[in-house]
Amino acid sequence: MRALRKSAQDVALHCDLTRDDTGLRRFLDPDCAALIWQREAPANVQHWLDRVDPDRLPRGRVIVQPDMVARVFAEVCAMSGLPQGPEQDWLQADVTRLAGAFSSLMDTRYLRFRLDVVTTNACRKFHVDAIAARLVCTYRGTGTQLGVSHQGEAPAHVQTVATGSPLLLRGTRWPAQPASGLLHRSPPIEGTGETRLVLVLVLDPVTDPEEEVDNHLAAPAGVPLH
Repeated sequence: MRALRKSAQDVALHCDLTRDDTGLRRFLDPDCAALIWQREAPANVQHWLDRVDPDRLPRGRVIVQPDMVARVFAEVCAMSGLPQGPEQDWLQADVTRLAGAFSSLMDTRYLRFRLDVVTTNACRKFHVDAIAARLVCTYRGTGTQLGVSHQGEAPAHVQTVATGSPLLLRGTRWPAQPASGLLHRSPPIEGTGETRLVLVLVLDPVTDPEEEVDNHLAAPAGVPLH
């Protein structure tokens, strides 16, 4: 299936859809600027996540090898005080699964791993990231928004990715052509009382993790770099 069907000779504007992880390889197609994995969390997990005290939601940023994501996630949850139980177990397994799928698809040794708790209009302007690619999954709150810009104007039509649906996005450092012409932003939620929990996995060249930390990409206290 296709969403946001547009055409241009010098940019990729297609956003593909898949209902399972076997369709993720469509993201590697030359004309695919983004891909949405249409799914949702189990009802009990979503109910639990939506009611967790925002101060206890896990948050942190770290450069990590894909096979260490489960350990790092568990440590971040322990630091935040996220309640333990089957719902947290599901969340950890899902984050680990997404990291594994994304790193395998992109064939990368390191990921920039982020868990963001958002209550403001962070990244509210439509843009394309200066990275190779990223996976974004909003576990709580409104999902990432997509749109096509014409002649620098704000997108006339905006598509909001469903909560729980992973989104793969090309950045300006994507090695193949054509470049992405599909823009995205965080939904404007400031003043609404909404809290978003967002997983971000970024593919960007990382050859020396220690050097990256020295350049101000620091891990949360107590979370090791691997």
